[in-house]
Amino acid sequence: MTRQIRLALRAYGVGGPGQHSLWKDPRVPKNASIDIDWYIAQAQAAEHAKFDALFIVDSQFIDATYPPHYLNRLEPLTLLSAVATHTRHIGLVGTLSSTYNSPFNVARRFASLDHISHGRAGWNVVTSLDSGTSRNYGLDEHLDYTTRYGRALEHVQVVRGLWDSYEDDAFPADVDRDVFVEPSKLHALNHEGSYFKVAGPLNLSRSPQGQPVIFQAGVSEEGRNLAAHVAEGIYAPGGTLESVRAYYADIKRRALSLGRDPNHVVIFLGAQPVVAATDEEAHRLSRDIYEADNDFTRKLAQFGRSFGAHDFSRYDLDAPFPDVAHLAEKSGRTRGTAIIERAKSENLSLRETVLAFSQYQPSPFTGAPETVAQAIADWFEAEAFDGLNVGFRTNEDLSRFVADVVPLLQKQGLFRTEYEHDTLRGHLGLPIPANRWAAS
Repeated sequence: MTRQIRLALRAYGVGGPGQHSLWKDPRVPKNASIDIDWYIAQAQAAEHAKFDALFIVDSQFIDATYPPHYLNRLEPLTLLSAVATHTRHIGLVGTLSSTYNSPFNVARRFASLDHISHGRAGWNVVTSLDSGTSRNYGLDEHLDYTTRYGRALEHVQVVRGLWDSYEDDAFPADVDRDVFVEPSKLHALNHEGSYFKVAGPLNLSRSPQGQPVIFQAGVSEEGRNLAAHVAEGIYAPGGTLESVRAYYADIKRRALSLGRDPNHVVIFLGAQPVVAATDEEAHRLSRDIYEADNDFTRKLAQFGRSFGAHDFSRYDLDAPFPDVAHLAEKSGRTRGTAIIERAKSENLSLRETVLAFSQYQPSPFTGAPETVAQAIADWFEAEAFDGLNVGFRTNEDLSRFVADVVPLLQKQGLFRTEYEHDTLRGHLGLPIPANRWAAS
């Protein structure tokens, strides 16, 4: 089968990271992040264009400096359950933390979404970046990296075990035999591990796709290892063509070394295409978008997220970058370490460091429709990604991409013109997992 591009849509409502001023745009409803009708419209537009999935991000810690969308948004599984009843094909991927949720509840909630959507659910496994989340769950400190990722691996294993509680043919509902369920096809998990003790079974049968699809996003060594072990879909960071190709090759290599089929690890690259009538107009628009949110005070506040929402405004901006390495260790360690290393190596002040990490960098997918489509095709064929996880500032931007860029990808045979499957696994070319009990 010819390799084809996958497309997912991430919806940020009134503005996610780097979009603090988006809520002021008259084209954006001021309540978009909590308006289910807005999400349904987004999902239906993406489904009309034959997208693979709608992706909902989430976190559970905020302060007043966080992006507007973060301050007032719907819980992912509740949101996606509503969207499921207004769509038929598009996958529905929600974010839940393995650090601050129990495996049984996660298994039940995603299995329920999978049934409601007739096999379109996916779980984006995160370990929670924001260290302040711990205080919302009765803990004084966020777990360290090793513990969080060790716990995440076992968490996913337990959830998958619970999803196998019933074999596929466990419910004959045979009136003549007076048999609703075959007891021999119901299995308790009886898991006892390093982090969890879960008996089971789950009180919900398997869905048409067997199990929801496991997604994961992470760039640290621990995150990449987790992805190689359990991820079927990955949300990868952006960067240069060289860096994203290196990430892609590394994840595929790790999966192969574990005996997995690399084609069953679908890597989505985060992207925010900017499309206009001409390349020049698109680049002017891209620059205008950057300038709209080029507020140093906001950037300084957002800078603290990698360091446990640390308040950097307390420091002299023109003094050397402060010693905050210990704050990154349990928060955004990968980015925090990169920030510290660059600040030290180049002897940067706090002001210079913030500016260095927030310079204008246009999306590689900026230009006229033909330019954007060709750039997407070039990166895809260079094995930088299997799909794009695209975000747009306004509905008009999404509509333009769908109307002007997607048909060009379809013309090249790089993107579907019709859905061929009814499940998320089918869209992504992933096999249905065999029930462990039936297989044995």
